[in-house]
Amino acid sequence: MCGIIGIIGKAGVAPLLLEGLKRLEYRGYDSAGIATLVDSRIERRRAEGRIVNLAARIEKEPIAGQTGIGHTRWATHGIPNEINAHPHASSKVAVVHNGIIENFQALRKELEGFGIHFETDTDTEVIVHLITHYLDEGLTPEAATAKTLHRLEGAFALGVIFANESSLMIGARRGSPLAIGYGDGEMYLGSDALALAPLTSKITYLEEGDWAVLTPTGVTIHDETDAVIERKIEKSAASGALEGKGNYPHFMLKEIFEQPAVIGDTLHALLNPVTRTIVLPDLPFDLAGISRATIIACGTSFYAALVAKYWLEAVAGLAVDVDIASEFRYRNAGMPKGGLAIFISQSGETADTLAALRYAKKQGQHTLALVNVAESSLAREAEASLLTYAGPEIGVASTKAFTTQLTVLACLTIALARARGAIDHADEARLSAALTEVPSRAVEVLNHDERLKGLADDIAGVRDVLYLGRGTSYPIALEGALKLKEISYIHAEGYAAGEMKHGPIALIDEGMPIIVIAPSDPLFEKTASNVQEVIARGGRVIFLSDRTGAERLGRVAAATIELPEVDPFVTPILYAIPVQLLAYHIAVLKGTNVDQPRNLAKSVTVE
Repeated sequence: MCGIIGIIGKAGVAPLLLEGLKRLEYRGYDSAGIATLVDSRIERRRAEGRIVNLAARIEKEPIAGQTGIGHTRWATHGIPNEINAHPHASSKVAVVHNGIIENFQALRKELEGFGIHFETDTDTEVIVHLITHYLDEGLTPEAATAKTLHRLEGAFALGVIFANESSLMIGARRGSPLAIGYGDGEMYLGSDALALAPLTSKITYLEEGDWAVLTPTGVTIHDETDAVIERKIEKSAASGALEGKGNYPHFMLKEIFEQPAVIGDTLHALLNPVTRTIVLPDLPFDLAGISRATIIACGTSFYAALVAKYWLEAVAGLAVDVDIASEFRYRNAGMPKGGLAIFISQSGETADTLAALRYAKKQGQHTLALVNVAESSLAREAEASLLTYAGPEIGVASTKAFTTQLTVLACLTIALARARGAIDHADEARLSAALTEVPSRAVEVLNHDERLKGLADDIAGVRDVLYLGRGTSYPIALEGALKLKEISYIHAEGYAAGEMKHGPIALIDEGMPIIVIAPSDPLFEKTASNVQEVIARGGRVIFLSDRTGAERLGRVAAATIELPEVDPFVTPILYAIPVQLLAYHIAVLKGTNVDQPRNLAKSVTVE
């Protein structure tokens, strides 16, 4: 969540800071601002709401300066308004901050004891006043910042500029990502490589506890003990082109329709269509020796993990635990020797998932990251990584990242099953062939867009929706309900269809839409019985199935979407698409902010 951009430049930096903030919009935010050094004094422009509001403010009140910092804020401490918007500043220091300072109340009380007045409700303001306090005691900017960092508890990424120091900027990270960019007589600071892509492709990623002193000619990096250290300069693959919506009204719809292509791109990296075999990159551990797998993720990625549990246990014969990262990290779970811990994250920067990775490494697990960002913290800290090739996903509600995660997990399942001797070459060829069909079958699913749009009219006005599924369709039911909640703000729940009689069936009446995900797989007849029970109680069933399933139950459902007949192994990937489209069209009818729904952030980098 939140985003940081900083520039020590040769000319006015305000336009570049704004451009950088626009590239960080996908992370989610509710206010934005910039600060620059003008004649050695700190000038700020901030605005509540969207970056267009900030741009309008700057157009009305232009701001000069060749050194500056910018920020998109997602509120944690203090309501989202201009007063609480970053950068926060004193007459000597301006700071932008991602994360949470856990001991800010104690620090604030200490500073108030010195007669310092606080203007905001944020935790970030204590950083400003603590650095200023140490400057007033005669410390240099570098020493004052270092002393402040040692006082802070919690997670943070910081960008700091100083009055009368036009050639100086300091960045620091603990628990939140931060990158340094190198230019020609210019230096940059950013939350990720995407923010810096138009400015430079030469990037250094700060590691945990690092802080960096930037000048126009370079950077000096210190570790958490303040010792000067070297960090690798890398060539970033992030595109310098700002992602556009093209002819689509929203990024989310564009990204839904990109799924056939990005699933294909992901398969090309892992599947040999000629030999119908899975070819993983070289891994530093033997898949055949894995005794147990633990998959850890958050949000939509957690539902991808649930699908993988079904796959790995049924196809590879491997026992699997699945955990929500924020719960796992506090259980002190024992992890069996020789186990494989798999971590799934679109951004690779999710704080709880990173903390769980570090715990698993201490437990002696092999660690494998599944990410969409090759340069992310998760990819860099794990023993090995597998990439999805979804490209930048700007919409906060995940779509193409989810289906490419499922694609990679399907490939990993086949590879593990083969390594463990659970399948033979014929089985591998059959499952691989099923995967190669997915991109073209996904195009067929997208052809139902207009029909799903029509169904949205019947759902947009309801208060509650249920989603039902069995086996690998159960996680898709959970994901469908999450998508509807995220972007339309309609209450929705996903249930295993067999659990209906254990409570949820009491909710059903003639006003309750029930979305049933039911491919004609070995569990179809069980699901069909549950559907009949729902219909008998007046429920309005919207039935997602293939031709076989539609012929069996289509006549009794209120509506049926007939999807392609495919191997049951790949149905979760395809059946994710109609629930995405249905949620999208309902949200559009309700007039919500589809790409940036309220209270949500793309990358959750704090607990």
